[in-house]
Amino acid sequence: MAYTPFKFFTKNRTGRDFVVGDIHGSFTALESLLQQIHFAPAHDRVFSVGDLIDRGTESYRAIEFLNYPWFHAIMGNHEQMLLDANHDEIMRESWIDNNGGAWWQRIPPALQSRIYQIIAQLPVAFEVATANGQIGIVHADIPYATSWKDFIQALNRDSDIVEYALWSRKRYKNICMTGGSSPIEGIDLVVFGHTPLTQPLHVANMYYIDTGAPFRDEAGLGKLTLLEIQPQLAIHQLDTRTLTLLPSAHST
Repeated sequence: MAYTPFKFFTKNRTGRDFVVGDIHGSFTALESLLQQIHFAPAHDRVFSVGDLIDRGTESYRAIEFLNYPWFHAIMGNHEQMLLDANHDEIMRESWIDNNGGAWWQRIPPALQSRIYQIIAQLPVAFEVATANGQIGIVHADIPYATSWKDFIQALNRDSDIVEYALWSRKRYKNICMTGGSSPIEGIDLVVFGHTPLTQPLHVANMYYIDTGAPFRDEAGLGKLTLLEIQPQLAIHQLDTRTLTLLPSAHST
């Protein structure tokens, strides 16, 4: 199957749509939050901003969720690190030692292969049609003065744009310095993760929803956020510090 970095989703006419912030191996938290909002898998959908893996104890469950028909994820920088670690020993050491990738060494090779293959096919961006307009989903950032259309077209030919989408915090840093941002043209709303915040941040036509789910010992973090995008715009949250998470996987 040919790889495509962008995927479009038509409007959900029978249920609700949600975007979940960086999960980072906190899938029990996601399950609890979905139960809290009475999620209906036959009708509702969840879109992930990426970073399903690393830091939390349940990263191996990413394959489980990526196989659910109602769960759709884009690539995050941690998924990219997993892919790069397959052929770059320096990246592998950095990922495992410093960026939460140690869980990879505790799962069987067959499971590693399955996870790698499905993560390698994750797009870099989604666009979802909703009652609230067209909503884009990107892990980290879009370059300033780049329209949504130009960004989507560049994903097919510009590796620097892909890296920017997975890693950059330039726009967020500028928001912190100036208190605002110009909107991204050609799209009604873009949802980002990547940068852990104490609360979701809505600026211009952008929403940052990573609230540090695995960082249960850091002040203000330790929350998982769902942004409802269809039929209404609404925030749903769960405090991950109140949960007992599954232990890390071990090789069998």
